[in-house]
Order: sequence, then structure tokens, then C-alpha cells
Amino acid sequence: METRSSSGLDQFCSLLVERPGLTLLDLAGANQSTMGFLTNLGHRVYSDDFLLQMDRCFGDGDFYENQSDPQKAAQFLASALDYPAQHFDGALVWDSLEFLTGPLLENVVERLNNMLRPGSYMLALFHNEERVETIPTYSYRIQDRKTILLAPRGRRRPAQFFNNRSLEKLFQDFESVKFFLTRDHLREVIVRR
Repeated sequence: METRSSSGLDQFCSLLVERPGLTLLDLAGANQSTMGFLTNLGHRVYSDDFLLQMDRCFGDGDFYENQSDPQKAAQFLASALDYPAQHFDGALVWDSLEFLTGPLLENVVERLNNMLRPGSYMLALFHNEERVETIPTYSYRIQDRKTILLAPRGRRRPAQFFNNRSLEKLFQDFESVKFFLTRDHLREVIVRR
């Protein structure tokens, strides 16, 4: 398991410390490290393994082509993001958006926007290596407010790569988007609802 320092996580956590009793969504799946860290801060955590949900819904055949099937896309949204409006005070999205194609990506971002309360924050990660065929995938875990544990999950081909301009467009319905410079292959983004 690798570790990496994270300024984006540090800022996300600083917002959590200010307000105890928040309801948070973690799309990396349930793990003891993240659950323990967030619940020790006094928060409630909902976890779902977003990539596993994607594999279950779209993994039979062409993963990306299947995402354009309206029935499969609806099934995925119902199984992975079936939460009421304004239910969460924050979300840890990690790198899961990189594996969604056009219309489904837009629907997921719209659903996340709807599920988050105004003024809440979302942490997302995006790979910035545009010339590679596949990128490493991880199960992300919080070790402490400045450190992410990365449990390898293999490699995948991303649906697309994002630069700062495309991320601003993707999150245009949110209040703000803040980018964090990193020394590795991940771009960290904090999005405010």
C-alpha cells in the first residue's frame, strides 16, 4: 500500500473540523481507516464502492459502450447514487469520475450536486497523464488529515482526461472549483456546492 500527501484532503478535513455532526459520502467503499478517521471527528459516513458498482452495471461486454445504454445507466444511478436531495454535507469522490462517459458523467455530477447541501464540499482526484493508455486505480483510504493510503486495484483505461478548463466546465453548476498542484500524477480538486 502506498501513501501520498494531500493538500486537497487537508483542506477538506479543515472544513470538517469546524462543523461536527456532518453527513458524508465516501465513494471508495467502506474501510476501517477512513470510517475511523471521520467518525472520530464526529461525522456520519455513508460508503459505496463506486467502481465496483460500475463494474456490476457495465462490466459485461464493452465497459464504456455499455454506459450509453439508457437502461443500464438508470440501473447504475439507482444503485450507486440513490440518496435524497441535500442529504450530504460533503463527498469524497476520489478518481471515480474519470471512468464515466459523456452523458452518464453529466448525470452523475448533476446527481452529486443535488445530493449535496448548499455550502458543502466535494474532493475529487483526476489523473493528469494524458499520453498513457491505462492509469492505476486505487481504493482510497484516509490515514490522517494530510495523508491518503492507496490500495492498488489494477489499471484501467479512463473514459477521458480532464484539464483545468474541462473540470471547470464539468462543475459549472457548483459555486467554486479549487485546484491543488501536486508533484505526482494526480490533480486534486475541491468543489463547493
